[in-house]
Amino acid sequence: MKTKLYPAIDIINGNCVRLEKGDYNSVKVYDTDPIDVAIGFKHAGADYLHVVDLDAAKNPDINNRNIVADIIKHSGLKVQTGGGIRSAKDVEALFEVGADRLIIGSVAVTKKTDVYEWIDQYGGDKIVIGSDVLNGKIATHGWMNVSDEDIFSFIKAYMDHGANTFLCTDITKDGMLQGASILLYQEILNTFQGIKLIASGGVHDMEEVQKLVDMKMESIIVGKAIYEGRIILEKLFNQFDNA
Repeated sequence: MKTKLYPAIDIINGNCVRLEKGDYNSVKVYDTDPIDVAIGFKHAGADYLHVVDLDAAKNPDINNRNIVADIIKHSGLKVQTGGGIRSAKDVEALFEVGADRLIIGSVAVTKKTDVYEWIDQYGGDKIVIGSDVLNGKIATHGWMNVSDEDIFSFIKAYMDHGANTFLCTDITKDGMLQGASILLYQEILNTFQGIKLIASGGVHDMEEVQKLVDMKMESIIVGKAIYEGRIILEKLFNQFDNA
C-alpha cells in the first residue's frame, strides 16, 4: 500500500486558515480563495486534498458547504472532507457533490448507531472515523469538548462495526510544527491489525514525512508546514510519488 499525501485546507468564513491546537482564537488567514489554493495544489502535483469546514465543526448551520462543493468540482482532486457532518442528509449531500470520502468526527462519539449505519451503507473506505485525541481522550465539536472515551476503546468499537480507516489528530500537536505523534500512531498500528491510519497534526518537515511513510500510514495530512514554507509541495510529490 502506497501512502497517500493530502495537503490540507481548513476553512473559516470562506478563508483558507490554520489554527494552533484547535484554538479558534488562534486563526491565521493564509488565503481568501480556498478554490484557488486547491487548484494550486493540483498544479504542484497533488492527487488528493483534505478539506475541513471549521465553521461547520462548531455550528453546522454556519457552514462553507458551497465552497467545499466548488473545490471538489474545480480542483480535479480526490477530496476527503469533514466538519459539521451530523446527519445522513449531510453524508448524502457531500457524496452527491463528489466527495471521495468523508471524515466523521463529533457524531462518531455522540451518535454511534447512525455512523454504524453509514459504514454499512457506504463502506469503511468511504466513511473515515475522525479520532481527534487530547491526552488520550477523544475530543469533539471542533475540539471544544473532550469525552471520557479513550482512543483505543473508541477505535476497537468502530472496527468491530466494519470501520477500517481512521484519521487520528493529536490536538496538542496540531498547527504547532513540532512533530507528529509518532509514538501514538505506532501504538495504534501495533494494537489493531489491518487498520488504515491517517496521520494528521504537527507534520513539519520531509524527514518526518519519510518516517510516517516508513510506518506504512494509509495517508499523511500536511497543513501548516506547506503554508509556512517548511515543506515545498513540488519536492514533496517528487520524493514521495503520489500516484
